[in-house]
Amino acid sequence: MPQRILVTGGFGFIGSHLVERLLRTTEDTIHVVDDLSTCPLPLERLLEEMQPPDGRLTYDLCTVEEYCTGHGDVPVDQLYHLASIVGPVGVIPHMGKIVRCIVGDTTRLMDVALRHRARLLDVSTSEVYGGGQQGLCAEDMPKIVPSRSSARLEYAVAKLAAETAIINTCQVTEFHACIIRPFNVAGPRQSGRGGFVLPRFVWRALEGLPIQVFGDGSQVRAFTHVQDIVSGLLLAMARSRPGAVYNLGHPQNKCSILELANAVIRVAGSSSEMTFVDPKRIYGPLYEEANNKFPVAEKAFAELQWQPVYSRDDTIEEVVKYFTSLPEELRRLLGGAEELDVSRSAHPSL
Repeated sequence: MPQRILVTGGFGFIGSHLVERLLRTTEDTIHVVDDLSTCPLPLERLLEEMQPPDGRLTYDLCTVEEYCTGHGDVPVDQLYHLASIVGPVGVIPHMGKIVRCIVGDTTRLMDVALRHRARLLDVSTSEVYGGGQQGLCAEDMPKIVPSRSSARLEYAVAKLAAETAIINTCQVTEFHACIIRPFNVAGPRQSGRGGFVLPRFVWRALEGLPIQVFGDGSQVRAFTHVQDIVSGLLLAMARSRPGAVYNLGHPQNKCSILELANAVIRVAGSSSEMTFVDPKRIYGPLYEEANNKFPVAEKAFAELQWQPVYSRDDTIEEVVKYFTSLPEELRRLLGGAEELDVSRSAHPSL
């Protein structure tokens, strides 16, 4: 019997791929809640790419708070929560309000899920590890809270607080919810405007511009294709244990940012050179680089039977192909040609 699935942030990068897959592989009705604050493309273009079948995709263009206030009584069977402030640069204009937004939205959606006995999947972040143990991150490791406060720290502790509320609720009620910690998701449709590295590198490589590597490029990541992440989300919704937490990241794609830059130049057949820059000169003094991080994903492999299939170079190839299919103005948009305003004046209350 078809179900009603609610996807918050369904017009974002990961969310749009999730909604697209659900529409293609199920008979369910999908309802998206999105304020378009992190929508990578103009909505008309995004819907054209997603090609939703008539009548099975509906949406409210509003915040999670507005939706829960006005439509929280509408029945729902499954709830994927992806709506969030996001991005190493995208979090900066919201400093001081990140905890309020993330925790508030999550608890409101928990109430909706509890009211309708719906399954909830919360997309958290690998930032909660604070770098783990020399970059290695496993679900049973202690979380590291650095002494220096930053937008990244506020984002990480907000996500961790929301996780804790979900886990505890599962322990004392019949609530069925799980948590996903994705690692360095990349792929077609991702925007570089929030500070994400692969679309920035690919756009500059295709334009023959110098590829800007932050610092010395030694930062370690494990890039995971968005389609692999979507597969993991669907498996987690179907197979997870209540209150369980799963890393979704491709351990074999572990590499340094310098290695990524070299791979982009090679795969794109680019003549671009590399330059090494201080990101604070681009984004200002509030920018903080992430710690090294790469996942242990054995829990998802064993419990969800999740198996990522896209290599790092596969992911780069798909992003290059996607960029070359776009008109110039959209290539510039996704490539981060126009950076976000991360000045204090960007803060809504200042």
